[in-house]
Amino acid sequence: MFTGIIEEIGSIERLKRSSSSMELTIRAERVLEDVKVGDSISVNGVCLTVTSFSTRQFQVDVMPETFDGTTLRNLSRGSKVNLERAMAANGRFGGHFVNGHVDGVGTITRVEVVENAWYMDISIPDHQSHLFIMKGSVAIDGTSLTVFGVNDHTITISLIPQTRGDTVLGEKKVGDSVNIECDVMAKYFHRFYEAKEQSKSNSSSISYDFLSQNGFAD
Repeated sequence: MFTGIIEEIGSIERLKRSSSSMELTIRAERVLEDVKVGDSISVNGVCLTVTSFSTRQFQVDVMPETFDGTTLRNLSRGSKVNLERAMAANGRFGGHFVNGHVDGVGTITRVEVVENAWYMDISIPDHQSHLFIMKGSVAIDGTSLTVFGVNDHTITISLIPQTRGDTVLGEKKVGDSVNIECDVMAKYFHRFYEAKEQSKSNSSSISYDFLSQNGFAD
């Protein structure tokens, strides 16, 4: 579990790529302060497991499903990445509940500067539009943000100067791809609602005629 509050920007030092997987060596400092093999670190919003580390870098494996379903496949040597350690049980909670499980990849379609705010429009998969609401939460490349606009194809988020400086989003431009994780509470609520509607549908199909045809009525 993560909070979406990025701890530092790391960089890809080495990258060993196969057809649909890869091994990343990431240069970092802060997230290595108490690291152990097996720890989880969010890399651009993707929860990955530390397989080895030194004082200045750590390695992670990217499996085929993650390779195909996130922007990590677009990384190259020198790429900057958002990094966050898994949330400590005794730590302060500053963002929102982020699992590190990317729901889809979006594309930045507009960037507009208004005073001290950078507004970004990000395309979203049509089948996920119901998971976003105004003033709801979203994680973009692992960064906890608030939704300021939503329609069937796009969400709008806003970056304050602090977020622009402390995350890779400050260097993003129109046409760049980003990882999107929807609010976990919205996903659970939608799943619950679907199950309830399905249950109502199944119940409504049991009529007197249905029972009679199947030998349960006189």
